[in-house]
Amino acid sequence: MKFSLAAASILCAAGAYAQDTKATNTTPERREEPIRIQVNITLFFPGPTGESEEAVKLRERVRRSVYEMAAGECGMAEQTLAKTCRLESVTVNVNRQAGQAEGYTAAGNFVMRATLK
Repeated sequence: MKFSLAAASILCAAGAYAQDTKATNTTPERREEPIRIQVNITLFFPGPTGESEEAVKLRERVRRSVYEMAAGECGMAEQTLAKTCRLESVTVNVNRQAGQAEGYTAAGNFVMRATLK
């Protein structure tokens, strides 16, 4: 299996600050605004295409691999930059590739919401 990280982008919302309205506390307080993290990947899985049993199993393995990657993304974000993270959406596109190397190309897109550490 070849792995190619097509793009990974982090879209951040600027942190907002609010003044406490109590007269006893005039220190600004940081709000924990969530950020949006979007990851795009492209993978190639060599193997049979078509409608054979092996091809059907390969397509299932392709989708499962992308879902497993999506499931692990929040864990990676929490290890590196996020206090909390939740997966918001996953998109998977599987396309047959013919020619020199027969198999399937999978494109995955993961969107997560996280609060920074």
